[in-house]
Amino acid sequence: MCFCRTYSAFFLTHSTFCRSIRIMAVGICLFLFWEGYNAAAAMASVPKQKYLAADACFKELRHSPVKRQKVSEWLGCIHRYEEIYKTDPQSSWAPAGMYKAAELYLQLFSLSKDEMYKTRAIDLLVRIRNKYPQSAYNARAKTQLTSLSVSPDPQSHPNLHIRSKKAETRKDTLDTAPADAPKKSLPDQGEDFDHQTITRESELQDIEDGYSLEDAPFDQKISGADAHITDLRFWSNPEYTRIVVNATRDRTFSHHLLKKDPDLNIPFQRLYVDIPQSRLGKGVAEHTPINDDLLKQARAGQYLPHTVRVVVDIKSFENYKIFSLKDPFRIVIDVWGKGAGTDDQLLQQQVAAKIDDALSSSPMTTDNLKSSDIARQLALGVRKIVIDPGHGGPDPGAPGYIKGVWEKDIVLQLAKNLAVKLRDRLKCTVMLTRSTDTKLTLEERTAMANTQRADLFISLHTNAARNKNLAGIETYLLNLATDEQAIAVAARENATSKKNISDLEYILSDLMKHAKIGESTRLANDVHQAMIQGMKKKYPDINDLGVKQAPFYVLLGARMPSILIETSFISNKLECKRLLNPSYQEDICNAIADGVQKYVEATNPMQL
Repeated sequence: MCFCRTYSAFFLTHSTFCRSIRIMAVGICLFLFWEGYNAAAAMASVPKQKYLAADACFKELRHSPVKRQKVSEWLGCIHRYEEIYKTDPQSSWAPAGMYKAAELYLQLFSLSKDEMYKTRAIDLLVRIRNKYPQSAYNARAKTQLTSLSVSPDPQSHPNLHIRSKKAETRKDTLDTAPADAPKKSLPDQGEDFDHQTITRESELQDIEDGYSLEDAPFDQKISGADAHITDLRFWSNPEYTRIVVNATRDRTFSHHLLKKDPDLNIPFQRLYVDIPQSRLGKGVAEHTPINDDLLKQARAGQYLPHTVRVVVDIKSFENYKIFSLKDPFRIVIDVWGKGAGTDDQLLQQQVAAKIDDALSSSPMTTDNLKSSDIARQLALGVRKIVIDPGHGGPDPGAPGYIKGVWEKDIVLQLAKNLAVKLRDRLKCTVMLTRSTDTKLTLEERTAMANTQRADLFISLHTNAARNKNLAGIETYLLNLATDEQAIAVAARENATSKKNISDLEYILSDLMKHAKIGESTRLANDVHQAMIQGMKKKYPDINDLGVKQAPFYVLLGARMPSILIETSFISNKLECKRLLNPSYQEDICNAIADGVQKYVEATNPMQL
């Protein structure tokens, strides 16, 4: 009996324990379920939050007349919608973001008349039809495609057949991946769509990051008929390459750098430039081999019916700059290599060693050694100088006061004379950008100095003005203009209008980081003072117009100290006659050489 009572008590106790375990297990399951539910809810709320943020962006855009006139504002909102399906392609908010982005692309197309935006809208709508067949936006996409006179079947849309055999045979399109590369399904595209439409990595990235002048009103951005891309040229050395794309009309452009990604069939980095409302000229080669240490080749093609794309295949680079120049319009692509500063650094180390030796073997101490002296002693030596005689060929430069006298002929004579003097005095290499009456573009002259790894760049000109009484000598370095006269001189030497000078501000703000402003200033001051002092000995009436700053195209992108000398006024009667006199030319060249020699002697580490 006792045994039965004991067993019954144990059974009751055990049952209670099991019940407790079951309750705890249920509690843990409920807790884990609740936590999972909260986590899922939180994850689900992220795409929604992104969509609401994009909506807020668009609402602000709609209510701002100023923002509605800027491409960058439209693209900013579009990218917010696109970010949803790029980061959360499985979310129910993904097709909503895609559809809204397509709508905004269509509105942007109606404002800008740029076919590229219409094509992107169609691309997104077709993706919705293939990727999200169960979404409510599927039917909306179908309706929108029909209204655009585009069949919802992707095979029927010609602009999306970039990889079609017909297009590859004609080679009238430009693909950023090799034609024979295997096609890889992309995360936000349906399998069928991937094999029939654009599989470019550019469709997955924002190619408007570098959109030039995108803050300009639409009516100032694109006008008139298609521009024609007439030429693509390049200059290079192992550390620097400049590519110039010439066009018949001014056009805005976008550029983007694609990173190396084997998964997307991108074997190396690519830099591409899209030029809307333009057509590729018949004489432009589709492939331009470069094969230097930085670049493999440049390719040009009709990417869309009214958009030309230029692609640069990159082997290695440190940085790059892209800007446009006018009259005629051209796009300049500068690429610098990682080893661009290797020689400079090595020489600076050598100079530093010489300074240490000098300090250890002399009573001079760092206390009485001026910081400016140290800076100069650490400056680079001058081993090669490039002299640029302005103008040439069909570009005669300024006309002289005397009929038949032209700037291009005078400065060529001066350049040849100066080159001889500098070789004899400095025992260094001196080169001319032109030694005959030939035409060179302004960007070509700078590219020649860069590719030759010049240590100094001197551009020679004669001045001119409507006021025939103006006379004197002035020296310029690259910077924003300091006065109205400097603007006028820059506009004339740039062969452009004063209005276009203002366009250089956004270029200079970036390029000036790489310009040798301090050394250019010192070179300009040394040369100008030597010219004034030397010339006044024989010509007391010489007018000193000073050292000035102005945005000269010919100096843009120069990687060495560079100056532009206006030797005298060819439009002035007295100075025009002097410029024709061999003795006067000799005196000018001697004075310039004195200034360069002074600069070199203070700079060259061999003088320590």
